[in-house]
Amino acid sequence: MTQPASAKRVPTRTKARKRALDILFEADLRDMAIHEVLAAATEQAEPPVREYTADLVLGVVEYQPEIDAQIAAHLPSGWTLDRMPRVDRNLARLTTFEALHTETDPAVALAECVLLATELSTDDSPALLNGVLAAILRDSKPAV
Repeated sequence: MTQPASAKRVPTRTKARKRALDILFEADLRDMAIHEVLAAATEQAEPPVREYTADLVLGVVEYQPEIDAQIAAHLPSGWTLDRMPRVDRNLARLTTFEALHTETDPAVALAECVLLATELSTDDSPALLNGVLAAILRDSKPAV
């Protein structure tokens, strides 16, 4: 018997990315230190904060100046990090970290980002994020 579409299982890494985005978004929205939001989320732990979620959040914190510089350098003319919707800004940070600093296939990180943007942001966000992040990935590839 097949499950209805609404009962589809969401992969563990997808859940971890979504939770990491929630933590980054909350810190940005409330102008709080990301470490504080992560600690509070871990304390409340309902559902528990997955290890991969914490790794993503802490990675964004560690590399944020570099990540923000890369995003800013690849935004369309007239755009700034501050002009981006909070969801998009934090998705871009999360995806840039995951694609460049983890073992995750960059294409998978980018596809997950576009999926989350489709679900959580504006109609224009998936295309904007895809273009910006694809350019970051292209420019970050080591020369062969």
